[in-house]
Amino acid sequence: MDKYIRVPFDGSEAESLSAGNYVYLSGIIYTARDAAHKRMAEALEKGEKLPFPVKDNVIYYMGPSPARPGRPIGSAGPTTASRMDKYAPALLDLGLKGMIGKGKRTKEVKEAVVRNGAVYFAAVGGAGALLSRSIVSSEVIAYEDLGTEAVRRLEVKDFPAIVVMDARGNDLYETAVCKYRKE
Repeated sequence: MDKYIRVPFDGSEAESLSAGNYVYLSGIIYTARDAAHKRMAEALEKGEKLPFPVKDNVIYYMGPSPARPGRPIGSAGPTTASRMDKYAPALLDLGLKGMIGKGKRTKEVKEAVVRNGAVYFAAVGGAGALLSRSIVSSEVIAYEDLGTEAVRRLEVKDFPAIVVMDARGNDLYETAVCKYRKE
């Protein structure tokens, strides 16, 4: 089932999604990868504010390539989400509603997703050039010294993703494999 969602979104929107749904996100999302997550964790430990409002927002685990002339961003494919797993539960507990990446997540992340009524989306790895077409604007908002790993504010229109883990803990990486497993 295809769903069109405005981001940021709240818990009721997250609750309406099921693992396996195809979604098209429009609105504002933020990028952050390993180095940015480490800095955000350090900021939280010091009692400092994060570079963007986490509540009801979505983080895309992505570091883009340079933009071509006339484009807001270069190739914008997902990175492996498990590298952010040690940081994700704290951000989910602060109200983060969605994460976009690729690959499986830990039990701790899954528990935090369920506890906070959030969602984990997968974007298609290797399709960064196509995904970038859904990005209307890109602005570095924090940690510029990190280069491609800087935190960016993206405006997206119909950004395609798949709900891999829903707010009830259903995990497409676990259930889909069962369909094809030979006993």
